[in-house]
Amino acid sequence: MNVLVLGATGTIGGHVTRQLLDKGATVSTITRSAERAATLPAGVRAHVGDLNAPHDIGAAFAGADAVFLLNAVSATETQEGLFALALAKQHGARKLVYLSVQYTERAAHLPHFGSKAAIEMAIKQSALDYTILQPNNFYQNDYWFKDVMLQYGVYPQPLGSAGVQRVDVRDIADAAVAALDAANASRQTYILAGPTAETGASTAATWSTHLGRPIAYGGDDLDAWERTNLQYLPAWMVFDFKMMYAYFQERGLQAMPAEMDATERLMGHPARSFDAFAAETAAAWKS
Repeated sequence: MNVLVLGATGTIGGHVTRQLLDKGATVSTITRSAERAATLPAGVRAHVGDLNAPHDIGAAFAGADAVFLLNAVSATETQEGLFALALAKQHGARKLVYLSVQYTERAAHLPHFGSKAAIEMAIKQSALDYTILQPNNFYQNDYWFKDVMLQYGVYPQPLGSAGVQRVDVRDIADAAVAALDAANASRQTYILAGPTAETGASTAATWSTHLGRPIAYGGDDLDAWERTNLQYLPAWMVFDFKMMYAYFQERGLQAMPAEMDATERLMGHPARSFDAFAAETAAAWKS
């Protein structure tokens, strides 16, 4: 099987790429950076280019039986996703697996949810076979908070107390690789969530347990979160994510048991727990 993995230099795409290689698939990707292309696993064919320049990257889609489509959150996310869909169709791909976000249809007012909702709609209206994966907030996002936790004893992601069923990116990759097989998950949408609903306070408590030191929850003050993060992130992203966290704090983001069961059947195993992820990560940080 020939698979084009869009996002292969990132966390999820990297897991998908390595699994596909282990299964004997031929893997190619598109990356904006020749330097990042050099970090890809041996055997991956890299095309240096940009989805925002579709005339320059059509060759990357040629010969692909399946496409894994992951668009990073950006101001041009919808455009990039629609260009990738068009190129996949033009070059005869038989299957497209799209990484979206949980319950786009319930929260399309959130900018990066709405961007994905538009791409989902276009995929469903296309002639391509597809699988849409809708993941929750990632456990691995906490890698960004390592220094804050270890240096200041604070967990800063303002998840609130309504409960968010976060997910391990390895589960996302397992589901994606299974779905890329044309025989599986045809024209289906899957929710990818962890087994427990985590809050800001419970997340901090789990990190306290496994790091062996007190970790306090940074709290729900989104104005304070905004002031801090405007120093590090683009203003459009802070605006977007502040809306998302307000939604989490008000409504949470959880999954139905039947949705979890369907996804676990696709993955072939139970969803990984946040506690297990934190224990594994804390041990690695300590070493």
